[in-house]
Amino acid sequence: MTALPDTMTAIEIAEPGGPDVLKPVTQAVPAPGEGEVLVQVAAAGVNRPDVLQRQGGYPPPPGAPETPGLEIAGTVVASGPGAARFMPGDRICALVPGGGYAEYCTVHESNALPVPVNLTMEQAAGIPETFFTVWTNVFERGALKAGEVFLVHGGSSGIGTTAIMMAKELGARVFATAGSAEKCQACEELGAEKCFNYREEDFVDGIKQATGKHGADVILDMVGGDYIARNLQAAARDGRIVSIAFLQGSKAEVNFLPVMLKRLTLTGSTLRIRPVLEKASIAEALHKTVWPLIEAGKITPIVHATFPLAQAAKAHALMESSTHIGKIVLTA
Repeated sequence: MTALPDTMTAIEIAEPGGPDVLKPVTQAVPAPGEGEVLVQVAAAGVNRPDVLQRQGGYPPPPGAPETPGLEIAGTVVASGPGAARFMPGDRICALVPGGGYAEYCTVHESNALPVPVNLTMEQAAGIPETFFTVWTNVFERGALKAGEVFLVHGGSSGIGTTAIMMAKELGARVFATAGSAEKCQACEELGAEKCFNYREEDFVDGIKQATGKHGADVILDMVGGDYIARNLQAAARDGRIVSIAFLQGSKAEVNFLPVMLKRLTLTGSTLRIRPVLEKASIAEALHKTVWPLIEAGKITPIVHATFPLAQAAKAHALMESSTHIGKIVLTA
């Protein structure tokens, strides 16, 4: 086996700021700890939390690398004490608490999954953060069931495209919101029954009309702001509203009467700070329920663009433009 290098290229946040603060630097190759494997990274997904970290608003949890990057795909090259699930040479994708924007990254083996044989490394790198997030929020916290009505805001994002495909394949009626005709068309091609262009129509009226006044049983919201109150109007009786981000702000003046009258459940979660064992449970559920759909070609991660690792700043600029449909990926 080829000896591992002592150093690698990684992306550093030089200081809080715009995309140009992302700089390639030389760092030591990390050593895998108890239960961990070392991965030679082929590709890393770019996510909104990375942007927030770059801006200084989302520091890594204690013990996590300062290097951004929450999802990777690559090849196992070494194992730490007690790690026996994967062998050197295995192709895996993994959810990591940080460190993904680098040529090498460590991950606890329980938070990694085999790369489906029909996917490229770039596609696989777009799975962990988005698929883990959608599964735990839509199907665990939101308890979406076959036959129910599901509404996802930001339908053309990495999270949104994943949620549309996953909910559709698992039997839900799927609706989405997006900000252009092109994005709405993409959402509908992925399986949304109807995508509401929020620049031209009101999703509350739209979902009511489309469902015979029933509304949405589960709403996945990453927008916040005035959507918080509007979600209460769009929700069905016994509906569940799950918040995972607040692109338009986390504070709103809300009339809570619909919560009582409709028996609504308001919930939400973050993923990065959750313990390894909780993430391992999500990984197991995905492997059992969603991996067969990926391997059958029924769900395929949507990759909008790839950039070399050294061009992480360009990848962040694209994400902040909100013109992409699907995932943005860095290649090492």
